[in-house]
Amino acid sequence: MNEHVTVRPTSEWTDQDGVVRRIRIPAPIAMLAELTHRCPLACPYCSNPLELEGVETELSTEEWISVFQQAASVGVLHLHLSGGEPAARRDLVELTAAAAKAGLYTNLITSGIGLTEKRITELSEAGLDHLQLSIQGATPELADKVGGYKGGYGRKIAVAEWTHAAGIPLTVNAVCHKQNMDQMGDMLDLAVRLGARRIEIATVQFHGWADRNRQALMPTREQFLKANAFVAEARKRLEGIIVIDYVGADHHASYPKACMGGWARTGLNITPSGKVLPCHAAETIPSLRFDNVRDKTLEAIWYEGEAFNAYRGDSWMPELCRSCDRKAIDFGGCRCQAMALTGDASATDPVCIRSPLRQLLSEQADADSLAEPPAFVYRGR
Repeated sequence: MNEHVTVRPTSEWTDQDGVVRRIRIPAPIAMLAELTHRCPLACPYCSNPLELEGVETELSTEEWISVFQQAASVGVLHLHLSGGEPAARRDLVELTAAAAKAGLYTNLITSGIGLTEKRITELSEAGLDHLQLSIQGATPELADKVGGYKGGYGRKIAVAEWTHAAGIPLTVNAVCHKQNMDQMGDMLDLAVRLGARRIEIATVQFHGWADRNRQALMPTREQFLKANAFVAEARKRLEGIIVIDYVGADHHASYPKACMGGWARTGLNITPSGKVLPCHAAETIPSLRFDNVRDKTLEAIWYEGEAFNAYRGDSWMPELCRSCDRKAIDFGGCRCQAMALTGDASATDPVCIRSPLRQLLSEQADADSLAEPPAFVYRGR
């Protein structure tokens, strides 16, 4: 448990219209640390920025350790060590040990490439609490094709076995899309065989490279409905064996998800160079300015940062959202998706059936999903 947690009940700022705003802000509970953008895979749905941050800009070991200590002090409980591929950092074991010493629950999000049995043992001894392993398909052929890395599937299976042997709880992250969604049942069976306690069946979100591969990745409405029914049945059948988390296809849903549990309400992201973001894709909103942990404390950024206060509360919402009975459920939907689809980050998320743009979105999604899948445009290639 964390001690000496600082909690400010309110934060005050002046919005773009010169109006002073005040809102109650809880302490963050989760942080995603993007240790690096380096990655041996080239997934065509990678959600990292199209312009990746280079190794020369990465926070040092000492800087990351300071960030972890600050995170614990401000109230963060759950730390996700991510990337790119976090195993590309030679100091991964040292960083894990420092985070555990700070009192943070540590979750390593990895492709498995770069991990060895020895390194997993070292991570376990350093205090790693959990490992989340991505899979791109239920067969070596499809998984390696999607990941753009020959032999990747075999390494993932080995990593899962080493993780299980080390006693580290395992989650399998099955990223689904048009070309592998029909293997959903096989991927679930694989997760059970590997001893995973949890599987996240996550449909691709169309940010970053995924947006460049829309026709290759967009599932059909039929696939979406079959996936919904499959997950509902599997949850009942496998209750007590494995927990199934499910992220459905936004573009075929009736309402948007509560992205990040609401803008800057529960968590934050830090890029390899130390920029602090309210969500993973926030840099796609050009009007926002992001503070850096090299210049300000994490506490000051969380409570006072311009980007964090931009879409807190409901004063920013258009009337359609502000008067909606769902505004405390989905918080207006995804700001980055609104930006991508409408050019206005404060617009109602077009995924919502109450949005005037929903019909156009549905027509475009159907057209993309029914198109003959073109060749993947791989990340960085």
